[in-house]
Amino acid sequence: MASRVVVFDYGSGNLRSAQRAMERTGADVTVTSDPHAALNADGLVVPGVGAFGSCMSDLKAAGGHRIIGKRAAGGRPVLGICVGMQVLFERGVERTGPTPEHGEGVTEGCGEWPGTVDRLNAPIVPHMGWNTVRPPEDTELFAGVDPEERFYFVHSYAVREWEFTVTNERIPAPKVTWAEHGEPFVAAVENGPLWATQFHPEKSGDAGARVLANWVAALA
Repeated sequence: MASRVVVFDYGSGNLRSAQRAMERTGADVTVTSDPHAALNADGLVVPGVGAFGSCMSDLKAAGGHRIIGKRAAGGRPVLGICVGMQVLFERGVERTGPTPEHGEGVTEGCGEWPGTVDRLNAPIVPHMGWNTVRPPEDTELFAGVDPEERFYFVHSYAVREWEFTVTNERIPAPKVTWAEHGEPFVAAVENGPLWATQFHPEKSGDAGARVLANWVAALA
């Protein structure tokens, strides 16, 4: 029986491209804003494009932050994509210019992981195009993916420092994948039921399709 996957429609994200990409994995995919369906699906996909603040506002208005929290607490898988990954962190800092003196605004995220989504310190921003990633050796998300494969990114902000500290030895440490654009940044995270990518797997060809297939396989 195919895994039931909901692509959460909260007003942000490439919903149809995410739906089509997930359907190619063999999953039974629904695009909906219905909280009951989102809470009870085998897997929940949280896409996101644009500014952290507006995405987080839309997510809260749809009750998505509570759904994500309940699913995480119950061990129910969630996959965040692009800004859908960023909102899983504690906060996002949005600058009106390239440097702090231009002013900044801080938006509270879902707080599933500690850390700040901040503007990339790179010669060219946004980071737009194809890039390699460096997953850990024990990754499940990138299993079977050639190390030279490239993934499609389009973003100006990212998590530049991983702040998670394991305080219980019986709880596995999160698996963090890194990429680089001017400086290292978090490209993906695997943490119990919460997995996420800064890149767009639905736009990343065969490599992205393999990543999505690995996530769906983990739902079984």
